[in-house]
Amino acid sequence: MWRLPGARAALRGVRTAVERHSRTEAATETAAGTMERAVVRCVPSEPKLSLSFALADGSHKNMQRDQSEPLGRALSRIATNALKGHAKAAAAKKSRKNRPNASGGVACAGPGPEPGAACEPVVKLYYREEAVAEDVLNVDAWQDGAVLQIGDVKYKVERNPPAFTELQLPRYIMAGFPVCPKLSLEFGDPSSSLFRWYKEVKPRISEPEGGGPSSFSPSSSSPTWTETGVDQRVYTPNNADIGLRLKFHCTPGNGQRFGPSRELESCPVEAGPGTCTFDHRHLYTKKVADDALIRTVSYNILADTYAQTEFSRTVLYPYCAPYALELDYRQNLIQKELTGYNADLICLQEVDRSVFTDSLLPALEAFGLEGLFRIKQHEGLATFYRKSKFNLLSQHDISFHEALESDPLHKELLGKLVLYPSAKERVLQRSSVLQVSVLQSTKDSSKKICVANTHLYWHPKGGYIRLIQMAIALAHIRHVSCDLYPGIPVIFCGDFNSTPSTGMYHYVISGNIPEDHADWASNGEEERCNMSLTHVFKLKSACGEPAYTNYVGGFHGCLDYIFIDLNTLEVEQVIPLPSHEEVTTHQALPSVSHPSDHIALVCDLKWK
Repeated sequence: MWRLPGARAALRGVRTAVERHSRTEAATETAAGTMERAVVRCVPSEPKLSLSFALADGSHKNMQRDQSEPLGRALSRIATNALKGHAKAAAAKKSRKNRPNASGGVACAGPGPEPGAACEPVVKLYYREEAVAEDVLNVDAWQDGAVLQIGDVKYKVERNPPAFTELQLPRYIMAGFPVCPKLSLEFGDPSSSLFRWYKEVKPRISEPEGGGPSSFSPSSSSPTWTETGVDQRVYTPNNADIGLRLKFHCTPGNGQRFGPSRELESCPVEAGPGTCTFDHRHLYTKKVADDALIRTVSYNILADTYAQTEFSRTVLYPYCAPYALELDYRQNLIQKELTGYNADLICLQEVDRSVFTDSLLPALEAFGLEGLFRIKQHEGLATFYRKSKFNLLSQHDISFHEALESDPLHKELLGKLVLYPSAKERVLQRSSVLQVSVLQSTKDSSKKICVANTHLYWHPKGGYIRLIQMAIALAHIRHVSCDLYPGIPVIFCGDFNSTPSTGMYHYVISGNIPEDHADWASNGEEERCNMSLTHVFKLKSACGEPAYTNYVGGFHGCLDYIFIDLNTLEVEQVIPLPSHEEVTTHQALPSVSHPSDHIALVCDLKWK
């Protein structure tokens, strides 16, 4: 009989014995033969463990037991459940066949029962072919690879196998738009999991008899499925799928073994919104750019945390159909738009953390991109780079207010700002951040690039705050691109909330801002903070100065830019923005054909 061997620490080695499944074993379960599966979830931070298994009568049992409880009590409870299940099965069988039912192959503990009576089955737990003593605590008894026996049925115990804690398909599934299921795993990771997509076989129509109406064949009530041939997490339905449902089959894994599979069925695939604002732009980006080019995208995708408010629905975007503001709908459009650009660098603003994790990261990964995320407060920034062209060397993200107060780089700027207490207080209240990533070419290790991404303060009267934020950003970028990696090119993307007529834009392009510029008093004389600023870069807006990059009912203007270092980079081509007619088809943005109130900037850059 197996007992706890002395000190608890001695048992820790036993827990490291993990049965390793190959992918073939996971699919066919040949390693376990016909043995059933008993799944145990036991984590140190929780007082109870869970035990899940299926009884011979087909019922599924989920039990919660104290980790500190002796095994004998848990086995007794399992026996009681098994007896109840057997009694129900016997009664059902008796009512069907109207004759007495025997024990049905269930091994009984103790002397045999009276004829026709159910008996309590033998319930034992074995580890390494030895029965585990009933005084061993649950936390130690239920080891991975143990065998639970209930009557004549044996179950292989799997302790903490990979498992989905969340699995969900989008509400809107449209032909031509990538579908990326939302999922969360415990004891596993998506990259080690298995995925497969199926689509519904279109039901056959029965021929009418005697001139009567046609009807679906009886088999149409329970659909049949055919493989799509796609074994990745992301699937893009085509027009042939319209009206059909999809089935997503997934098996969680962790690189060593696989957990229980799950399946989801979707709603029928819809036709979609027709022509989108980005469809014509995709004609210029059908293929990934040559190795000598860097296709760059900057895009404020409109955070769900802002889109799903009563203020947004009734004041900001009253012209937009409510369903087109829903995240599930907008994600379809965002994923299709971004993947269709075949970009090498993508800098996004207003990215919800869940959107990054559940949608953008897996969707863009399927198209060869790796992603980085920096939270701001309710949303944040995301930078994606093409893995075949770049490796990540380092990250240098900062929060503007924290850097201003603590980084010696900004000592001089802070010294100027302390002379204006009201302005200083307002600047330090802002949560804006800067994402900085240094990438290295996979083709030429001598080529490195500094990619910066930001979203400056939004308020129309916050011009002086944006000036100070930009001064902090450029000083930090100078440190990275001149001190840490001397001479590397800079690409600075973002939603700068500044039109070309503002002080912020003048400062970036000209390299200086005088202390008497009107923007230093953008919020009135009380917060005026006159100071002159300079920076060392020679920057240019790669996409020029479009009439607008933000178009809503009450405002339109150019707020977004891709700034490049003219000493080291040049523009190969700028992908044309949507026409004014396309933008205003549904009055303004966002709309059923455009997922954000901003327009993406897209250009091809190259090293000089």
